Order: sequence, then structure tokens, then C-alpha cells
Amino acid sequence: VQLQASGGGLVQAGGSLRLSCVASGGGFSRYAMGWFRQAPGKDREFVSALTWSGGSTKYAESVAGRFTISRDDVKNTVYLRMNSLKPEDTAVYYCAQASGPYYDPADGMRYWGKGTQVTVSS
Repeated sequence: VQLQASGGGLVQAGGSLRLSCVASGGGFSRYAMGWFRQAPGKDREFVSALTWSGGSTKYAESVAGRFTISRDDVKNTVYLRMNSLKPEDTAVYYCAQASGPYYDPADGMRYWGKGTQVTVSS
């Protein structure tokens, strides 16, 4: 499985972006998907995840209410809609595929994309 993230860019604080992550390879609809980010000098952190069906979602407290994760299994794509962006959202954003239908931090993610840069100016 290969994951290709796109949609990052430079945006002013308060603006919006939508990230996309296209998965190649089979079985996309059977796995939970997630977004993570890594800011300069910081560890990679969880942003959001959703189950195989898209029926349940999770968000980091720092993005809850501003970001929305979704998936389109026909297009093998997971999205992250980011609204009301803040300078502290600046990071490289990575999409990842879980090892099963539900996201469990203890299990880790089995496949990672290369990331897309999001920069929010103040």
C-alpha cells in the first residue's frame, strides 16, 4: 500500500485547507485511517482518525471543532478539512493506514505517506 498526501500549502491564520490522501493497493475500505502531524523540533502527534466505515471519528483536543476527517472508499481517499487554522497548526501532515478496521494507538499504524507541508502565517 502506498499513501500519497496532498493539499498542503501556505495559508493565513483563520483560513482553511483540505488535505487529501490517496491510497493505492487493495483493501482500503477495510482499514481505519488517520492523520498525524510533526512540527519543527517536535515529535509527531496524532491529529485525527476514523474507522473503516467512517462511522466513528477521533480528534486531538487541539483540533476538535476545527478539523473534520472523512473518507471516500470509491476514490480510496481520506480527507482532512482544516478550518480556522492557527499558526500552531504549522507542521508536516502525514496520513496513515491502521492495521485493522479501528484505530488503536497501542497498535500503531502500518503504512505511512510522505507528508504534506502546512504553513499558517499570523
